[in-house]
Amino acid sequence: MRLSKMHLKTLREVPAEAEIPSHILLLRCGMIRKLVSGVYGFMPLGQRSLRKVEEIVRQEMDAAGAQEVLMSAVQPAELWEESGRWYAYGPELWRLKDRNGRDFCLGPTHEEIFTDIARDDISSYRQLPTMLYQIQTKYRDEARPRFGLMRSREFIMKDCYSFDRDDAGLDESYRIMYDAYSKVFTRCGLTFRPVEADSGAIGGSNSHEFTAFSEVGESEIAYCESCDMAATSERAECVDDPATEAELLPMEEVHTPGTKTIEEVADYLGLDKKQTMKALLFAVYDEEGQVKEYVAAFVRGDRDLNMTKLVNALDIPEHAIEFADEEKMGAVTGSVGGFTGPVGLHDCRIVVDSELPGQKNLCAGACKEDHHLLNVNFDRDYKADLITDIKMIKEGDPCPVCGKPIKMTRGIEVGQVFKLGTKYSESMGATYKDENMTDQLIVMGCYGIGITRTLSAVIEQHHDENGIIWPLSVAPYHVIITEIKPGDEAQDKVAEDIYEKLQAAGVEVLLDDRKERPGVKFKDADLIGIPVRITVGRGAADGQVEYKLRRDADKEDISVEEAISRAIEIVEKEGRG
Repeated sequence: MRLSKMHLKTLREVPAEAEIPSHILLLRCGMIRKLVSGVYGFMPLGQRSLRKVEEIVRQEMDAAGAQEVLMSAVQPAELWEESGRWYAYGPELWRLKDRNGRDFCLGPTHEEIFTDIARDDISSYRQLPTMLYQIQTKYRDEARPRFGLMRSREFIMKDCYSFDRDDAGLDESYRIMYDAYSKVFTRCGLTFRPVEADSGAIGGSNSHEFTAFSEVGESEIAYCESCDMAATSERAECVDDPATEAELLPMEEVHTPGTKTIEEVADYLGLDKKQTMKALLFAVYDEEGQVKEYVAAFVRGDRDLNMTKLVNALDIPEHAIEFADEEKMGAVTGSVGGFTGPVGLHDCRIVVDSELPGQKNLCAGACKEDHHLLNVNFDRDYKADLITDIKMIKEGDPCPVCGKPIKMTRGIEVGQVFKLGTKYSESMGATYKDENMTDQLIVMGCYGIGITRTLSAVIEQHHDENGIIWPLSVAPYHVIITEIKPGDEAQDKVAEDIYEKLQAAGVEVLLDDRKERPGVKFKDADLIGIPVRITVGRGAADGQVEYKLRRDADKEDISVEEAISRAIEIVEKEGRG
């Protein structure tokens, strides 16, 4: 492709809306174009790299035995109502009606559609196992779309579904997809790690998130350097501190004026925060948006509440819970904002972190303005409706596997695999007949890769202050030929010769034949990040060109023939990933 003919508009200034490197560079390179917040189109260079990611995914899915299909993004509400997710998925589900008033949604995922296919098409154990996948545009009505392609309202995803006879078959399908994902992200040039994850609105039992390491990632990862433990902070189990051995002291009410936070009350009373209890108050809503119940969750004062663990413990959708109106909750339960403790609460569900029952003589709110209670003890002074781990893991906590200190890092979720089991086949009646002609539920798995998000993750890991540094496997073009002085007979001849020979060898090549200053051409070449740059300048008459890899600082003058040979060699070696 000749740059003089390409539809390309690069930007010198950083777009005001862009916050992270991938968003900045995709806009500056003219690879994406914003339509509205969270919705982007792909321009020629961006579309080429996007197709490279798709093709890597497609090759590995095909190699794993999955078969490609393409379903509609428009899905009827009836299927989601069958699975129970029409309400449970929440406000991110993009709902619409047709002219006849029938409810539909724009699919954020396709479990219901593929379960419907399975129940219609699979009748015998002889048809199992099987896997189907698609690469398709998805929609989620994000409340706060941000970071460009990282959290958008329209995105491209590969979703795959496995159908098996039993859990053993699911285990094997899960392993196959897990291995295929590792190959995909390796070929895309990502540094990543699979970690245990929460299954969220998808549901099911086991789940692993494939996380590309990045400081701008929204996923917080807890990992252990002494063993293989790695999990998202939402999913990571916490180890309770050992129970304290102490004589139970008499409970005592104390005056603590203006001490609404743990820090304030601990300072006022001269206590370590570990000797206090933190209360968080919530309202849980029904499908009509009415308060169904109030919840008071308690963790030790030095801990943070893990909302995902609380939502899972309550077995409710994430969107069905929010912080309570303190006055309204107080009128029903006796709670007092900033001074709530478990003693004396009523008409609400009390959820206590698993660490608290073993801790003796704690300080808690007295459910009375400007007052706290000292020497509060579980069982003697208060009870719980539910005791479970609802605390957030933090750096330095003991590893739940080996006990060594936990490390924390951040990452970008680029893929996730789920063991759905019979969650959807049971609710939607997807069965097969076994050897005895007995109906059995189909056992399912679900496997997603964010295609557009993977593209962003690659840029986050491969860039410098000058622009993108594409891995060859996903670069829009492999080689850029920068002609310093188009119209110069010797340079034109050499540039055209290299261009034709590289194309004939299957190398994807850009020829920058624009009548621009050399500095502009070099800046654009670095910005868009083409892996190999061959500069045709004064040495052309002597058969010499400058050869440089985008990822390296060094450049060297070599013969035209050697430049062609090297370019072909590196593309053959790294171009496929």
